Amino acid sequence: MHPNPAYRKADDAANLAFAGERGFGVLTVAGAVDPQGFPLISHIPFTLAEDGTRAELHLVRSNPLARALTGGALTGGTLPAALAVSGPDGYVSPDWYGDPQQVPTWNYVAVHLRGALRLEPPERLRPYLDRLSARFEGAIPGKTPWKIDKMDAEALGKMMRMIVPVSLEIAQVDGTWKLNQNKPEAARLGAAAAVETGSGAELAALAALMRNPPA
Repeated sequence: MHPNPAYRKADDAANLAFAGERGFGVLTVAGAVDPQGFPLISHIPFTLAEDGTRAELHLVRSNPLARALTGGALTGGTLPAALAVSGPDGYVSPDWYGDPQQVPTWNYVAVHLRGALRLEPPERLRPYLDRLSARFEGAIPGKTPWKIDKMDAEALGKMMRMIVPVSLEIAQVDGTWKLNQNKPEAARLGAAAAVETGSGAELAALAALMRNPPA
């Protein structure tokens, strides 16, 4: 998270809404490493509970993070974890500010959810999967949502034996919305007008956020 308070004005509700809308992040746990000593990291889809206190997800049983939960969990069956959710990002050229005394930077939005990662009972897997598919199927315009009932029982059972339900009990929410809020309005709007021509991801969305950053 960027330490500049100008980029940290979004409240928990806005940060959670952003994370829930994205529904995809990078999960890592404290103290768990692979055989080479590197931190364990997984890219995972997830859904948020309606009250924003929990992220629901699943992991393949062979995933080292799942193994850490089943074989090396701390007292209470949890591991301290963080889920990092990234949004639009892009390079900002100093030429776009209209001020020669500027330097290049990179604008972005990111939310970090921190808390206790827990292996859930097997009976929670199906509801987790139903909510996950409903969340993203429902976001496709004009499509009849796919439902897990379309699978035959044998194929579904085989698939579900390969994965485990996991939850992240969210204790801390941090967000960085780095959108040139520390610049004069004219400079910020000038950069927003040009950023779509540059380098990055989801540049149109980034430009829109730069025009209207969190107050």
